[in-house]
Amino acid sequence: MAQQAAPARTTGPAAAFSSLRGNRPFQLLWASNLFFFGGVWTQTLVLGWLAFELTHSELLVAVYTAARLAPMLLGPVAGALADRYDRVRLLLVACVWATGAVAVVAALASADLLPYWALVVGGFAIGIAQSPSQPARMSLVLDLVGRENLSNANALNSMAMNMTQVIGPALGGAMIAAIGAPAALWVSTAWYVASLLLLLPLRRLRTRTGAGGHASTSVLRMVTSGFRAIAGHRLAVAVLLVTLAANVFLWPVYQSFMPVFAAESFGLDAAGLGALLTCAGVGGLIGSLVIAALGDFRFKGALFVIGTTVWGLAWVAFSLATEPATAFALMVVIGLASAAFGVLQTTLLLMTTEPAVHGRALGLQELAIGVMPAATLVIGAVAERVGVQHTALGAAIALVVTLVVLMLAVPDLLRLGRADDGTPGAATEEAA
Repeated sequence: MAQQAAPARTTGPAAAFSSLRGNRPFQLLWASNLFFFGGVWTQTLVLGWLAFELTHSELLVAVYTAARLAPMLLGPVAGALADRYDRVRLLLVACVWATGAVAVVAALASADLLPYWALVVGGFAIGIAQSPSQPARMSLVLDLVGRENLSNANALNSMAMNMTQVIGPALGGAMIAAIGAPAALWVSTAWYVASLLLLLPLRRLRTRTGAGGHASTSVLRMVTSGFRAIAGHRLAVAVLLVTLAANVFLWPVYQSFMPVFAAESFGLDAAGLGALLTCAGVGGLIGSLVIAALGDFRFKGALFVIGTTVWGLAWVAFSLATEPATAFALMVVIGLASAAFGVLQTTLLLMTTEPAVHGRALGLQELAIGVMPAATLVIGAVAERVGVQHTALGAAIALVVTLVVLMLAVPDLLRLGRADDGTPGAATEEAA
């Protein structure tokens, strides 16, 4: 697929949506992502709330979350598939699967036939659609916009996620309070259908694959060659280590225990939980817009690492909060700081690796995220003993310490900048 011509380098509010202007394929992908992530955030809140209502156990909520996130461990295989096959068709398959999986869970909930074990199985099935599709989704962005627009396009995708993080939880929480969880799950199903319909026009386009000429190569061999190629890039490894640390320490807290924080720490109901997550989404939306407006800016690495450190410090404050008003304000800060992590982890990974292995690099990123289920189980067991507040405090401090050590060990990471600064991603060589 031919990339759109890169516009002149500009910054400021006018540049915030530059990747969308005149690029019909990326417009369709962005809109599809908007509805896909809307479905994700709606069902994440509703199913998490149902898990806590059914069990009233932090550990069992963590078990459900671990099952939902377990398909992330398929990241390396999914990355190889993204390098080998048509990326649009992979996303179409993911949307069809997600629609069916959520519809089945919604039907069981509507019939009052949804026990805890079925919720766990349903979460795993939904995760199969969501997580393994991410390497194809993210590498397709570079196919459509080119390197100079990559940071802007990833920021716009993050903005779509945060917009739905604002709307989805608020809608889900309000619907749980007003008409019950099954209705909210049907809304989530409808969002997946909309995402599928927006992708359909893209099926006529022929997308590039990073590993051209590997049609006869086994997926296993592609995975191992991708590991070797990416391990040779010190900066790419450093970026992956930041992703790993964030998903070992703090993302399990956010994914699993927000219902517990809402109910036990702040005395909030389902609508209040939705408002908490909405505040995080507002902060993330603002952060994504700021990064999008910066365009192809210098010191992306510094913003990535320092922003993630601020995110950890904000979680330290949140874990110590006792008043709902303070919690809402800190959620905005958490969302704002998390935008630097969420947008730039993918941008920097693609910048520091060759196009031939972009799908597999993103597959490794998904694998780093995929440690979250195991980390969730450990953190859930700790929280069962000492409570979620102390657990979150310890996890946030551990993340901050890890990032400080990484900054000292790999100072070049802080200097990663523009797309044309000579990083390995500009090369055209292919992995063996």
